[in-house]
Amino acid sequence: MKKIIIVLITVFSLASVLHAQIPDRQNPPKLVNDFAGVLGKNKSTQLESALVQFARETSTQIVVVTVADLDGYAPGDYAVRLAEKWGVGQKGKDNGLVIVLKPKTKKSKGEVFIATGYGLEGVLPDAVVNGAIIDNEMIPRFKQDDYFGGLVAGIKVMMDITRGEYTADNYQKSVKGEGSAVPFFIFIVIIIISIFGRGRRRRFYSPGRSLPFWLAMGMMSGGGRSSGGSFGNFSSGGGSFGGFGGGGFGGGGAGGSW
Repeated sequence: MKKIIIVLITVFSLASVLHAQIPDRQNPPKLVNDFAGVLGKNKSTQLESALVQFARETSTQIVVVTVADLDGYAPGDYAVRLAEKWGVGQKGKDNGLVIVLKPKTKKSKGEVFIATGYGLEGVLPDAVVNGAIIDNEMIPRFKQDDYFGGLVAGIKVMMDITRGEYTADNYQKSVKGEGSAVPFFIFIVIIIISIFGRGRRRRFYSPGRSLPFWLAMGMMSGGGRSSGGSFGNFSSGGGSFGGFGGGGFGGGGAGGSW
């Protein structure tokens, strides 16, 4: 009997230690948490502003977490545990997304996992997250050590799909060369509107309002896959993140490595 008690105590102690390795959310809470230090202050601020604006417009919370080590966790387990510990998403809507990124080092491979809340599992199927968004948008840039560019590219697609600009199925077909998620003529119209609009306004359009997030970020960074260059006086509405709402996660999502 004593041996059984000792074993149970040991198991619970190990569980507590592992749980403690999941980082606490920052105070005040943030949507971009660059614990690994791969984004830098300026880019973290730019991305934070865009994600805060998106959360205000749609109530969907996209959280980015970079870590230097997964502390023995599988990427998916780490992402879901963190999402639940922080309470990402709105209670009842379960509309949270958590992107956990561990950069590649000389001793370990790079890993990324996107955990989806219950309410987004149908909108963003695991097959699309893994086979299209991660493999097509993120990892090619991560391989070039362009972590900011990879995150922006993947987040752009997730924003568009959750906003309803096109479906996950349409995006997947476009990746396979079976169609286009956004018709070319619409792309041209957006650019024309942005050019004329900038003549009337002195500030850049807010991501999610006038220009798609990916286009705004791309124009500010000078386009291309590199995340270098100046972002100018980018503003996505200002203000700070109001906090998480206690959304639920059921283990949905997908990941990849390089």
